[in-house]
Amino acid sequence: MAQQTAVEWLFRQMTSTWYDTNSAKDILKQAKAMEKEQIKNAFDDSELHNTGNENCSEIYYNYTYNK
Repeated sequence: MAQQTAVEWLFRQMTSTWYDTNSAKDILKQAKAMEKEQIKNAFDDSELHNTGNENCSEIYYNYTYNK
């Protein structure tokens, strides 16, 4: 079974609860957290992760997306 992406999850959630603003905000927050983990996992699996630093993917994510 393929892993569900954050975007796919968000689409399913939004289409069932789009009319509820509070639910939509909670869903968006959870989708962003899922997306962050997917990005960090992809970085950890890449050849760029050769530094031996356990927080390397967190550093990469913050540098790239939290400017």
